[in-house]
Parts: sequence; structure tokens; C-alpha cells
Amino acid sequence: MAQDIAENLPSHGIHVPLITPFTRTGEVAVEALEALAHEVLDAGAVGIVALGTTAEAAGLDEAERDLVTAVCARVCGERGAPLTVGAGAGGTRAAEASLARLARWPEVRAALVTVPPFVRPAAAGVLAHFARLSEASPVPLIVYHIPYRTGQPLDAAALRALGALPGVVGVKYAGGGIGEDAVALLGDLPAGFQVLAGDDAYLSPLLAMGAVGGILASAHLATERFVELAAAWREGDVARARPLGHALARMSAAAFAEPNPAVVKGVLHAQGRIPTPDVRLPLLPASPGAVAALTAALGRLA
Repeated sequence: MAQDIAENLPSHGIHVPLITPFTRTGEVAVEALEALAHEVLDAGAVGIVALGTTAEAAGLDEAERDLVTAVCARVCGERGAPLTVGAGAGGTRAAEASLARLARWPEVRAALVTVPPFVRPAAAGVLAHFARLSEASPVPLIVYHIPYRTGQPLDAAALRALGALPGVVGVKYAGGGIGEDAVALLGDLPAGFQVLAGDDAYLSPLLAMGAVGGILASAHLATERFVELAAAWREGDVARARPLGHALARMSAAAFAEPNPAVVKGVLHAQGRIPTPDVRLPLLPASPGAVAALTAALGRLA
């Protein structure tokens, strides 16, 4: 079932989890979404992610989720780029059904699946959940480890056990920092299992420790600089990587000053790249101050 990892996640690179732009009447802005996908790929991103947290997937209905996936699949098919799609659910049977839908789009190379949120199973239950999903999924799985959203922290041993499952090819690591477990995980990875940074501000140190890339909301902006950072660490150019990593971390902090993706959407709208800065309740649009602060941080990158 699992394809070779190189066919699904290029060895090194930046994947952009696309926002879902909305029209002034509240529908998915299809043309803007398609344009964003092309723009980040033109800027050097190796792939895109549809229906991640940044896409406000929880605020989309099923038809809208299908529409977003179809648009991203079309772009990735045209560009030969890997598409990862957020899928899964708190319950295993529901997660299986979510994954099964991905078979409709052959361009989908992997599914990004959260550790079951809210339910908070034991580590053994999380392992059993992913073992079942890996058997049923039409595509390989990337574990989305984000304990500050799921309420379910996993230590390095638990993540290694997930990485040893057939069909589980990587983890989006968004642990809220770099602690003992991140160090232990990156120091002893299962064969064929890759770590992608999921906390934008910690991209540079995770790359230095052995992560192969990142799935980063703030890479909608200054995409080329994130790509440059990944290349610098890959090439061992520490003198270039360190200052750029610090600068991008400061910019990313500004992007997350208010709930994601409100600030990123505010800047994309100010740049004329999406028709509105709108997000869906219970999120609220970013404040003018937060948009100005991120715009200023982007200016300091130049």
C-alpha cells in the first residue's frame, strides 16, 4: 500500500498548508486558491497541503472540502508536485471514512492525520488507531503531532512506534517547542520515517537537528526565504542559515500573534492575493495592528 517515501515527500523541502480564501459572499474563492497554489510552487515550495488547520477545515462543509481538494489536486497534477491532504477524525471508524474519500484524487500522495483530538487515548490506543488507519488508507500517512491542540502529548518512544508502522512515513512535529522528546526522536528515527517541522518559529533548529523540511503556514509569505533556509541547512551553510532562521522565526511569531490563519489572511488580502481577509466563526479577522506588524516583519526580511 505505501509507496516509496521519495514519491510522497521529497527528501528536503517546504510544504505550504494553503489557507482557504473566501469571496465577499462567503464562498470558497476558487480562482484565488488556485493562484496561491501556483504562487508558492513557483517560489520553490516542493508541495502543498490542503485541508490542514490553516485551511479552516473544521469550518468547511463536505462539499467545500471536496472543492478545495479538487482545486489543489488539479494544480499539483499540472505541476507534478506532491499534494498532502488533511484527513482523519477523533474516532477510528470516522477517520477511516475520511481517508477513503482521498482515493477520488490520484494526485494525493499522503494524508496528514492528527493524533485523535479531545478523546485523549493512551499511547497504546493512539498506536492501535494509526495501525488500523495505515491498513485502510489509500495513501501513506503523516502523523500530525500537535499536543497543544489535541490534548494528547506523545513522547519520543510513542512517536517512534508510530513511525515503525507500515504506511506511516513521517510526522509533522508541532510540539510547541524543542525539548527532550524532539531531541530523542530526531536522534533515533525508524527507517524511512521523516520529521517535518510544524511549528514555524522552530523550523531552523529542527532542520539543524535533522528534520527534512516543514509544513508551515507562514511560508505563504516570503516562500523563497523559507526555501533558502532549508537549502542552507541541507548544504551545511551555517553562516547563512543561522541569521536567516532567526529572522524567519521573528516573522513567524508575528504571523501567529492572533489565531491562525487570521493574520496570514490579513496580509495576503493587503497584498491583493486574496479577495477578502475573512475567516469563519468562531475565528475573527485579524486586527489592523497584527496585520501591520507582520507586514513590517516581512519588510525587514528584504
